[in-house]
Amino acid sequence: MSAQPIYASFDCYGTLIDWEGGLANFLYDYALRFSPEPPENGEALRRRWETIQFDIIQGPYRPYKDVLAASLAAWAKERGLPYRDDDGEALIRAMRSWQPFPDTRPALLQAREAGLKLAILSNTDRDIIAHSLKHLDIPFDVVVTAEDCGSYKPSSNNFDRLLAELAVPPENVLHVAFGFKYDIGPANAAGMRSAWVNRHIEPTPPGAEPGHIWRDLWGLTQLLGAAGPRVP
Repeated sequence: MSAQPIYASFDCYGTLIDWEGGLANFLYDYALRFSPEPPENGEALRRRWETIQFDIIQGPYRPYKDVLAASLAAWAKERGLPYRDDDGEALIRAMRSWQPFPDTRPALLQAREAGLKLAILSNTDRDIIAHSLKHLDIPFDVVVTAEDCGSYKPSSNNFDRLLAELAVPPENVLHVAFGFKYDIGPANAAGMRSAWVNRHIEPTPPGAEPGHIWRDLWGLTQLLGAAGPRVP
């Protein structure tokens, strides 16, 4: 295997953008509207919502805005909470506002300085990720969304579309992600290298083995021999 990849491709939400924190905050706030003491914390609420969403995207393709709204409606119904169309719109709006992790922008800028090209492969719509790209404020060479593919990760179709856009052999691409079932296994199957960003120091799930395990995105700069975190 060659020493350095040509491209690093990234899952966006959860890897570059604080998806888990943003969604946990949104769902806990939702629950607080109807109970002064929700029975579960935000992380537990998020994990259940995530399971519901994963089931929905296994079905026929629908825009991600519809997936967000349908997942929230099902999650609310499961808990006996009221749901209105405005709630789904609020979640879509919230996702557009979620911010990058503190390490995201400085680490990726260093990676670009080291000569690495950057790409995103995301399970979202173009008009949602446009806002996230504004927050990231980093020039990406290629951005591929579920809307472009007409399918959602972990479908191999999405990884095939990414590789076609990158126009390099899969072994020249390092796919970086926080999630196993959406990204690590399919990236390995496509012949790409993989890196798991394990921000919460969780046990490695059984199954696909990532080529690298990092605590944050500074692992990428260390792989490239770049400077790493800079102290002001």
